Amino acid sequence: MSSYTTVRINPALPKRPRSSVLVIYTGGTLGMVYDTQTSQLLPFDFEQVLDKVPEIRRLDFEITLLTLREIIDSSNMKPPVWVELVRIIERSYQQYDSFVILHGTDTMAYTASALSYMLVNLSKPVILTGAQLPIGVARTDARENFITALEIAAAQQDGLPIVPEVCIYFNSLLLRGNRAKKQESVQFNAFKSENYPHLAIAGVSIDYNYPFIRPCRPGQPLDIHTVLDTNVTILKLFPGITPQVVNSVLGIHGLKGVVLETYGAGNAPTDSWFLDALKEAIDRGIVIFNVSQCEGGRVTQGRYQTSKLLQQIGVVSGADITLEAAITKLMVLLGRIADPALLREELALSLCGEMSE
Repeated sequence: MSSYTTVRINPALPKRPRSSVLVIYTGGTLGMVYDTQTSQLLPFDFEQVLDKVPEIRRLDFEITLLTLREIIDSSNMKPPVWVELVRIIERSYQQYDSFVILHGTDTMAYTASALSYMLVNLSKPVILTGAQLPIGVARTDARENFITALEIAAAQQDGLPIVPEVCIYFNSLLLRGNRAKKQESVQFNAFKSENYPHLAIAGVSIDYNYPFIRPCRPGQPLDIHTVLDTNVTILKLFPGITPQVVNSVLGIHGLKGVVLETYGAGNAPTDSWFLDALKEAIDRGIVIFNVSQCEGGRVTQGRYQTSKLLQQIGVVSGADITLEAAITKLMVLLGRIADPALLREELALSLCGEMSE
């Protein structure tokens, strides 16, 4: 921890704090200010966050701010940064009650999904949040997102955290991290969860949707997965897709896993060349994961003849999983399972609430 920049906030509270939160700043729009000289948005020294959000001092829990060695735009997010975040949480797990990760919005759903698989037996909140407008802009959504994410992370009931899982908080909604997708770039309601209810809604009070929150299981030691295999890709179907396109994707050297974005309930062309290409790839050990292009609904392989054929050749149904959760699930599982048959079995299971059984 000593190699990172850390700042204690509210370290001398008049009474015992009800919780302690570690905030990990990775970069993104939230931590930017407008430079009038260059007419550009530039990152500011996040150690001065109290100057931008003085309301933090009113919170009745301890906050420690940790800034990554190199802050990045979320478009540059990569699996090694996920590993770094997981290792920070692992090292700090006994010291803090919860964690808030400040992250750019573009790849936030990918990061939240990946962390949900990498943090096994998690029993503490890990809340990701960010902003559509920089914290230095008058109309910014950064302050509300940041403060409420802190409140949710610190929230406890009967001495246990209320939301002991990886989540995204944005614009009044708390969503399961591996169920969220970014759907807006110009409105404040950037994230939605079409296939799973929100976990909380923040208005005058924060109302928790208890039946849909994973129960806290204290006492289980945190385990982490830090080996990810990025020999994966996404193949999105469209009318008129050619054998050359499909074969070039499936023929990538070293490829181990493919997320196949199909139509509707998991349907795909029944052309013999297409099915033969998929079967030949599966026979070579490539795992193919069927995910619908629809944001709502789910893959139901076998409901129509066009998807029954996929089932017969060994394509794995992704049910109602999101694309972000599917591709990161492949990376994490490929990092620890070499046998394609075992990998297909594990893919079909819901590991941490990312898909309906």
